[in-house]
Amino acid sequence: MSTHTTGSAAQRIFIDKQSPAAYQALVATSEAVRTVAAEAGLDRLLVELVNLRVSQINGCAFCLHVHTRAALRAGETTQRLGVLAAWRDTEVFTPDERAALALAEAATDPADAALQEAAYDTAREVLTDDQVSAVIWVAITINAFNRVSIMSKHPVRPQ
Repeated sequence: MSTHTTGSAAQRIFIDKQSPAAYQALVATSEAVRTVAAEAGLDRLLVELVNLRVSQINGCAFCLHVHTRAALRAGETTQRLGVLAAWRDTEVFTPDERAALALAEAATDPADAALQEAAYDTAREVLTDDQVSAVIWVAITINAFNRVSIMSKHPVRPQ
């Protein structure tokens, strides 16, 4: 019989620590994706917006914490961070950012074929092929990290 209490975050296995080789492979993928994004000409702020929007959709508190801090360090404003969840209803994001956000949402919920096609079509209008590919890779990678943190229940502690 297990002595673990159901639902307790303290009882979760931190899968990044339990299987470090697999986690390091994910980190290496993330580093490769960061390079691909930079080489495609994607601004660091746009990459962090994608990381944050995907993390919002997935409800990953740990990744929201990490990437909010990264976005602020990269020069993002609190106004834009505050309205990111409602980005479609604002005028504070550029056409490239809007296309990337839509594409990231489609990559996060690939079962919605209509959303996916509309996002892809919009992205192809304003982003290069390399940028479209990079945005999709950024979304895929943060989705994976979200799942690692959610399943591990990585804590966010008060600062």
